Amino acid sequence: MSFRNMHIISVLFICLTSVLITKAYSTSSNDTEAENITMNERSNAQNLTFNNESKIKIVASFYPIYEFVKKVGADKVDVSTLIPVGIEPHDFEPTIQQIQDAETADVVIFNGAGLEEWINRINTKQIVDASNGTKLVLTNNPNEQRANYEPHIWLDPIMAEIEVKNIRDALIRVDPKNSQYYTDNAESFIRDLSTLDRQIRTSLSSCSKDDFIAFHNAFTYFADRYGLKQHSIKGPSPEGEILPQRLAEVISLAKNLGLSIIYSEDLVDPRSAEIIAQEIPNGRVLVLSPIEGISKQDQKEGTDYLYKMRQNLKNLMEGLDCKTN
Repeated sequence: MSFRNMHIISVLFICLTSVLITKAYSTSSNDTEAENITMNERSNAQNLTFNNESKIKIVASFYPIYEFVKKVGADKVDVSTLIPVGIEPHDFEPTIQQIQDAETADVVIFNGAGLEEWINRINTKQIVDASNGTKLVLTNNPNEQRANYEPHIWLDPIMAEIEVKNIRDALIRVDPKNSQYYTDNAESFIRDLSTLDRQIRTSLSSCSKDDFIAFHNAFTYFADRYGLKQHSIKGPSPEGEILPQRLAEVISLAKNLGLSIIYSEDLVDPRSAEIIAQEIPNGRVLVLSPIEGISKQDQKEGTDYLYKMRQNLKNLMEGLDCKTN
């Protein structure tokens, strides 16, 4: 073989070797990159699973219970309401889908005292009646054949403390490793409720009146706690028609009691209260919220239970002719 042929063969061998090495490196690099992507995906999936597992899923029946759960559970819970926040709860009936969604929760917490008559339709491992341990009052409704309890216990800050303790205990049962966290949060919120109670007592001690007319009789426990006399346009529920005869009775009552403020609610049509207010001297309508839900505007502004209670106090003081400092 000539020298020239040997030179050509050597050059071809070197080129072929270079191509093979480049291809092998490329394949190895791609495999490494793919492996890195797979490892990153696995890591992300593990982080996602961890994040989901770090919160317990709570379904609260409606807004006040939702608020109390948020205060106690804070960032350890993923809480939602079964009854949409802006919906009046008294005549609410959950859909099959809403019930099924609730059954996927770690805990379902409801107010009790007969408010959520549908609650037994939910089949879940942990279901908690927040009214346990409270002293309930029977309603006097002639249209009902069975005994019913007045359910608006969350409007009495002292009774609300009992609900908060029941919620604390429920979260500790399902998530014992964070028991101190829930205990500390509950104690902090209970201190806020105690402060609210003292503020209400002090503010209402200087009033010249003790009668007020609410839209529906949601303030039984509140009135009993603070020595007031509740009257209402409607009965236990704000739903249903208000007859002209009833409007005339409330107008007469307001005049006899010397009241100039008629209270409506944030989730009901205020026209009935406005009709009454127009027929009494210096009549006006203010909101006295049962805090059964909040409006879309309140949701946008981040309004909470304590703010709504203090708003109620301010409007009550105006209707009761209380002195202000």
